[in-house]
Amino acid sequence: MSTGPGPAEQTATRTTAPGGPEAIPSDSVREEYENLVDLVRKYRFAYYQEDTPLVSDAEFDQLFRRLEEIEALHPELVSNDSPTQEVGGEASAAFAAVEHLQRMYSLEDVFSLEELEAWLTKASAGIAKLGDGSHQPAWLTELKIDGLAVNLLYRDGKLVRAATRGDGTTGEDITHNVLTIREIPQELSGEGFPAEVEIRGEVFIPSKAFAEFNEALIEAGKAPLANPRNAAAGSLRQKDPAETAKRPLKMFVHGIGAREGLQARSQSETYDLLKDWGLPVSPYSEVLGSLEEVLDFIKRYGDQRHKLLHEIDGIVVKVDDFAIQRALGYTTRVPRWAVAYKYPPEEVHTKLLDILVNVGRTGRVTPFGMMEPVKVAGSTVEMATLHNQDVVKAKGVKIGDIVVLRKAGDVIPEIVGPVLALRDQQDPPVRDFEMPTACPSCGTPLAPAKEGDVDIRCPNARSCPSQLRERVFHLAGRGAFDIEALGWEAAIALTQPTEPEVPPLTTEAALFDLTPELLAEVRIRREKRSKGVATGEFELVPYFYSKGTAKAPSKPTATTEKLFRELEKAKTQPLWRVLVALSIRHVGPRASRALATAFGTMDAIRKASEDELAHVDGVGPTIAAALKEWFAEDWHVEIVDRWAAAGVRMEDERDESMPRTLEGLTVVVTGSLPNFSRDEAKEAILLRGGKAAGSVSKNTSYVVAGENAGTKLDKAEQLGVPVLDEDGFRQLLAEGPAAPAEAAP
Repeated sequence: MSTGPGPAEQTATRTTAPGGPEAIPSDSVREEYENLVDLVRKYRFAYYQEDTPLVSDAEFDQLFRRLEEIEALHPELVSNDSPTQEVGGEASAAFAAVEHLQRMYSLEDVFSLEELEAWLTKASAGIAKLGDGSHQPAWLTELKIDGLAVNLLYRDGKLVRAATRGDGTTGEDITHNVLTIREIPQELSGEGFPAEVEIRGEVFIPSKAFAEFNEALIEAGKAPLANPRNAAAGSLRQKDPAETAKRPLKMFVHGIGAREGLQARSQSETYDLLKDWGLPVSPYSEVLGSLEEVLDFIKRYGDQRHKLLHEIDGIVVKVDDFAIQRALGYTTRVPRWAVAYKYPPEEVHTKLLDILVNVGRTGRVTPFGMMEPVKVAGSTVEMATLHNQDVVKAKGVKIGDIVVLRKAGDVIPEIVGPVLALRDQQDPPVRDFEMPTACPSCGTPLAPAKEGDVDIRCPNARSCPSQLRERVFHLAGRGAFDIEALGWEAAIALTQPTEPEVPPLTTEAALFDLTPELLAEVRIRREKRSKGVATGEFELVPYFYSKGTAKAPSKPTATTEKLFRELEKAKTQPLWRVLVALSIRHVGPRASRALATAFGTMDAIRKASEDELAHVDGVGPTIAAALKEWFAEDWHVEIVDRWAAAGVRMEDERDESMPRTLEGLTVVVTGSLPNFSRDEAKEAILLRGGKAAGSVSKNTSYVVAGENAGTKLDKAEQLGVPVLDEDGFRQLLAEGPAAPAEAAP
């Protein structure tokens, strides 16, 4: 059934002299256009003037593009005050309005590599037509900082005014607040700067500082800030500069507006001048000569975007040559010589349908949000963590809210906070989340948080089905026994009482006692499908065996056969992996390696005193107490004993011939090494008596840096810590610190 005009129905035709069909907008198109104009203006005002985005950037971009599409088809609808003809926003009445000496433009956005290639091809064709056609374009390519555009005005080298972009012509005077940003010089250094110059850039909050600032807000019982961009904008709009000074603001400059007598010939040359004048210039820019190089830049920083100093939402590509920039000129809103490629969105808005809780392997009860499914960072998400009840309260989210959802790369999706401006519009009305008082899995009354611990826990560790399921899933993970055939669904089938009534595993102690006969009757509840489509009806089906028929009897699946092979292989894993598999609170891979190296056997670890355990480097009193508490439970000891009886390795073979070349040394491995995995490199350090640390400090002896080493390499260089490449690392392992190790380039 049609609910509205299709594409072919949305226009009518009229005949005008001298004759010929011309598309005219139908009433429905006019109505859509007017609604879009109102929405774009509303969302733009909320974003720029109130620092309260009502929709995600991705949703706004879609609306804006649709507005541009309609105007391209029906130019007679376009007026001078159309949002497509304007820059950004307008100056807020809360601050004095100031006019820029030279207009600040927005950038044209493209959302796919195909669109970017088309733009570069078109720009290159335009450049080829200039002069004698010998111009070869060079593209200054840089990161698009997710911050607030600011214009700095210097006269005779002194900062006299700072303003927001506003509508491109008129911005807000935020001079007093900008003066609190230490990186922005109040007086230019060096020489050769114009008598009057406008310097453009982006104010932002670094990613690490933003996370720490939000953690402090949550600890103080306050709502966290939604994202670094809004935080930066809100910080610069504080009425009291002393409040702005409390925010960890920084700025990178990336262009020049009005200037008198500046002789620079290119954007990149200008960046060198800005740096000489003492201004902060981004380290993330390159001048490139081809489309292939630009695409490589985009991929490289797309892969690294969460390891950078600041958040980005895209890449900016500019014609580097000023003469060509002037020749290409501007539209009413954007320069023809620059474009912004936008990465897929990592923040979206969606509806929070409910807040439920999950019981983890150590009994921790964690709230999580169930949302209307939404695509973010390339995948569809409908669940996101809320950490604990204090975080739910601090973030101020209520069931039924429209919320900001963030998913950064492979990071677990997180609900950032509610869109408060939309709360009163929700139907049904929003409601508060109440933490349950009994475990939703086993019904046991939940234990209140202990002093110094915010988490509420289910104390029924031995027989709570959820805790058992999570522990079984954990012990199969890559950091423990690494049983590939034992995934999440298999963990459910082994531990949940669906059919038979008593599942194969009521404790992980029986893991290595499983037999094909025990698994033959296991059923799991699955939704029926008809021709590939879900029917909404459910049935119990065999999980570990095929569905038998009279002609083809039930038999183990290939995955089941693989499971038993991998269980045998798991018995040979080193001691530290067995320790990880036990799900002892606080005992992760790092502590497990240290314990296995120090004691060598499970029996020695069990017999060690709390003080002996605590004195192991990388363990300490908290982990030592957790170990003693865990081994004090009879059913925990039963797990170890039954695994040992089944043949699980409980003692590491010590190679007494291995030289202790790294005794007393602390080594940090960062980046990718060609011939060592991260675990293998750490193992090599530990076997030679060294400490494999995860962070760089003044106590670090060496940093081993591979490809994409990141911030740890920067920290090592700042502290003067020796840096080795893989060859130098091998030499260090073999000969110790006296070796003439080769430094990494």
